Amino acid sequence: MCRTDQEPEPGEEQDVDATDAVFTSLLEDSTEELYEQAPCGYLSTLMDGTIAKINTTLLEWLSLKRSRVVGRMRFTDLLTVGGKLYHETHFAPLLQMKGEVSGIALDIKAVGKQRMPVLVTSKVKTSEDGEPLLIRTTVFDARDRRAYETELLRGRQAAEEARRQADADRARLQEALAVLQQSLLPAALPVVPGLEAGSYYHTASPDLLGGDFYDLFPLAGGRWAFFLGDVCGKGPQAAAVTSLARYTLRAAAMHDADPVTVLATLNTVLHERYASGEGRYCTAIFGVLQPADDGHVRLHLASGGHPSALIQRADGQADYLPTPGGMLVGVLPQAPFAAARADLLPGDTLLLYTDGLTEARTGPKRELYGEDALRAFTAAHPPTGPEALITALSGLLASFGDGLDDDTALLALGVPASLPTTTSEDLT
Repeated sequence: MCRTDQEPEPGEEQDVDATDAVFTSLLEDSTEELYEQAPCGYLSTLMDGTIAKINTTLLEWLSLKRSRVVGRMRFTDLLTVGGKLYHETHFAPLLQMKGEVSGIALDIKAVGKQRMPVLVTSKVKTSEDGEPLLIRTTVFDARDRRAYETELLRGRQAAEEARRQADADRARLQEALAVLQQSLLPAALPVVPGLEAGSYYHTASPDLLGGDFYDLFPLAGGRWAFFLGDVCGKGPQAAAVTSLARYTLRAAAMHDADPVTVLATLNTVLHERYASGEGRYCTAIFGVLQPADDGHVRLHLASGGHPSALIQRADGQADYLPTPGGMLVGVLPQAPFAAARADLLPGDTLLLYTDGLTEARTGPKRELYGEDALRAFTAAHPPTGPEALITALSGLLASFGDGLDDDTALLALGVPASLPTTTSEDLT
């Protein structure tokens, strides 16, 4: 039941009286004792800084006798050299202008000439007429705070150093990856008599090693072989497959340059190498160019699951060279590959690319760029040769920004346009 009256229970009044007596005894400090033994330093100075009064707490911090301080020393005599400079340039002017300053961090010369960090608050006492009489100052021990700030600064510096080290390690890794990536590509395309060539490799992320590859090299009988492919995945394992694919295609072409046969050889090598573990495969186009006496270039290529090659004609049209039904290279022991033939006329350019280009995300809805857009872009570009087309496409890739999240390799091969014939009538 709850009591409705305010009368104390028996014995309760005696407990309250005892508690009051304890608090009263604890608080029987004199004003002088409260001043002298305060947990902070107190001092009063004349307007010129001469110390007129100082409490015991501050004297103990300074390890000084009262007789040596009062009337003999100024407040600035208690400070370190840096503290004196700050007092003269900032503390004193602010105090004179505002009449008080609060929580200023300074160092005083403590026991054994050690620096002791303190927080100083000063206020000017004025007469009834507003005339300044003296300055009252409190000094708080800031050693624990300084230790915390020092530890915090040390932690921040350690974190900054770790960040700088991580940035340096990442830069070295990116440099190593860039060198390794370049080692998987030809340093420069060879000069091909009667043909023009251009290439470009766009790295989507400097932290990831891509698996796109291409090459152009001579064969017997004045023929030239080329290939372009894309290994599934990224990183060192993809790079190992890329290296194996490049050297296998080159070696197979030297033995039998038929495009379907070359891709079949690569399929066998990849399947036998990786069938027992995690499967590794790629897409690839391999082709052979054979210059003809009529100025045309005979093109014979085969595709293993790779996007169709695009031919930009001299008249400005652009069409894909279909290779339907070609299987991914390395998935099955025996795989079908689609072959195609075409003639490249003067002014025509053959474009090979990896799907990083057509699978880029564009627009506010992040839609795929797609093959139709690529064909339209190529048709809209003047047929001025492989290098000009590669330059235009590299600009297109840059325009995708973060919509391009996969590496892209480009290889363009073309027949130079015929120069106009000059007749005697043209000279008249």
